[in-house]
Amino acid sequence: MCTRIFWNDNERHLIVGRSMDWHESTEPVWTVFPRGSHRDGGMWLGERVIPGNAVTWDATYGSVAITIYGVCTADGINEAGLAAHILYLSETDFGPIDPTKPAMHAALWAQHALDNAATVNEALDLLAGIQLVLVGARGSDATVHLALEDAAGDSAIIEYIDGQQVVHHDPRYRVLTNSPTYVEQLQLLAELDFSNPSSSTVLPGNVNPVDRFARASYFLEMLPEPANEREAVASMLSVVRNCSIPAGAPYQETDPSTTEYRTVLDLTNKQYFLEFTNSLNLIWIDLNQIDFSDGSGVRLLDPTDIELIGDVTGRFAPGPAPF
Repeated sequence: MCTRIFWNDNERHLIVGRSMDWHESTEPVWTVFPRGSHRDGGMWLGERVIPGNAVTWDATYGSVAITIYGVCTADGINEAGLAAHILYLSETDFGPIDPTKPAMHAALWAQHALDNAATVNEALDLLAGIQLVLVGARGSDATVHLALEDAAGDSAIIEYIDGQQVVHHDPRYRVLTNSPTYVEQLQLLAELDFSNPSSSTVLPGNVNPVDRFARASYFLEMLPEPANEREAVASMLSVVRNCSIPAGAPYQETDPSTTEYRTVLDLTNKQYFLEFTNSLNLIWIDLNQIDFSDGSGVRLLDPTDIELIGDVTGRFAPGPAPF
């Protein structure tokens, strides 16, 4: 599950919010990756899953990401203002492996973009020639799609359907949930009539992806122009909360996902906010105050610590790289 919302039409702040919805703790860790971080796209859980055609690289840009299960970047932003998010998509099909083409496992998809691209255009060029290989952890496969945004307001959604990469690239593509595929989500958006919004406008109220997509799209259109960053972040949080999945949501017997945390990223000022559901406090970091220099080392912070509050930029501590 999950919802991603990109507010790129206000005059002051480019803001993106997302909810992380899952059926158990994803063991999130806020992680600072410096420039020069080395990756091997063929290694998964200590084993080589892709032979000689695996992509390897050293990061051009430093980034801050939320990793899950210690194996995957789910959400993040780099020092250039590019943000990336993976969301679950059951229709994902990466297709068969072609040993003649460069490849990496799907858990590094978002991090590869953050490490090597400053804009959505650069990320799309980078990812166009790389095939993804399915991997899984904790009993779930990484059947995901990828959302990208940058500090110029550009947006893209990448999916793999029937073994083919499908790219939706346009600043108007601002809301993403899970199933169905993004083509079908856009068809849904075209059918919604938000031309005359009022207190009597009927909106779907369930927590399935289609209903969340409709609500997120509607309330994003209604957001007032923010006077400052505080208002922009608060407004985005109000929309993401509206699309979150509370405990006791209607279909717990088949998909017991609830919202574990919510993030808001200010791409203009490079601020990263996080609201962990089981905490009463909002926390954030300022990327402008982080040392991303090559050799500065990986630094970690446990965002589930309920004692954390406010600006926690200085609370990161050196730790082992998750991958």
